[in-house]
Order: sequence, then C-alpha cells, then structure tokens
Amino acid sequence: MSISYLEQVQFDDSNPEPRCPCVLLLDVSGSMSGDPINQLNQGLQVFQQALLQDNLAAMRVEVAIVTFGDGITVVQDFVVAKQFQPPILNIDGLTPMGAGINQALNMVQQRKAIYKQNGVAYYRPWIFLITDGSPTDEWQSAAYRVKQEENKKSVAFFAVGVYGADMTTLSQISSRQPLSLQGLNFRDMFVWLSQSLTSVSHSQIGEQVPLSAPSGWAAV
Repeated sequence: MSISYLEQVQFDDSNPEPRCPCVLLLDVSGSMSGDPINQLNQGLQVFQQALLQDNLAAMRVEVAIVTFGDGITVVQDFVVAKQFQPPILNIDGLTPMGAGINQALNMVQQRKAIYKQNGVAYYRPWIFLITDGSPTDEWQSAAYRVKQEENKKSVAFFAVGVYGADMTTLSQISSRQPLSLQGLNFRDMFVWLSQSLTSVSHSQIGEQVPLSAPSGWAAV
C-alpha cells in the first residue's frame, strides 16, 4: 500500500482563533467514475463557497482531504477554510478504506499535537467519510480505533454511503448510524456539512451543538 504525503504541514500561527478541524475521507475508487466523481468535485466547490460566507468559520474551520483508491493520498493537509482550494479528484484503484481511516485518525492526532504546541484551542475534530463501495483491505482494526476515539470524545466520525455502498460494514465502522446519500446530491450534503461546522465554530469549546437533520439529501 503506497501512501502519498504533502511535505509541508501548514499552520498559521498568526491566527489566534480556536480551530475546528475536519478531514474529508473520500473514496476515489474506479466505481466512482462518471457522474459520481463529477458531482463530488462540484460538491467540494460548494463546500468551500459555503464556508467562506461566514467570516468566523473561514478563520476557525480547518479542512483536510484524504482519498483512498490507488493507495492513500493526502490531497490537502489541514488549512483554514479561507485558504482552502478545492482540488479536482480523479478516480483509480480499489477501496482501501481501512488504511484511509487510519490515515485520517493519524492526521487528527498530529494536528491536535500541533495545536497544543502553539497554544491554540480546538473543537472536537470531525472525520467525514464518503464511499460507494466495500473495503478491499483489512478494516476491522480501523473500526476499533474509531470506536475508541469516539468513546473518548476525541473525534466525531460520520459515514455517508453513495449508491452501492456497503452500509452494513459502514454501520460497524461508525458508532453513528451511517447515512445513505439520495441520488448524487453531494451539493446539499456539503451545504449541510458547512452549516454544521459553522455552527460548531460559533460555539464554546466543549459545548454540545445540536445539528440540523440531514433532510433532503440523506436517508438513514
């Protein structure tokens, strides 16, 4: 399994705002070809634009993107929303979801260490998984790590299944009920995600923030 990293971990120490980190963990396997990957790419554009509509969220929300397909690739390491430039994702390979989850969890741990080193407060990190398939690698240990981190309230893990996704396996990975995307409505999904992260970024650290129901784009 090959893993590609960005050489430079970015951190803007001139920004004193607390950070709300979110890893987008995205399936770019061959089955995502055609409309799915096109709609996903368009959704990332919507996500960026929605976050930039709120000045505080643009300074506090940090976005990273990890893809799994032909290996694991850190497409974007953490940057604040105002610096985030949506990539154009291409498809290739299988569905090494377990390795992707482990990479996302590792990045969250590393980012929290950087916050602490710089004296920056942070909200509970989010990992937002989107897939249309079933893992083609060993995923059980990654699922165990997710449950551990969730129990410690160290991370909030969300899973969204595109048509064809193995929802049974997703339900074993995430302690939250996985959501099934209606059609290819990535746009409304990313609007919901941006609104949810914006709400968190306006809260106090440690505060329980009620999230709006994912109506219109997902089904349980």
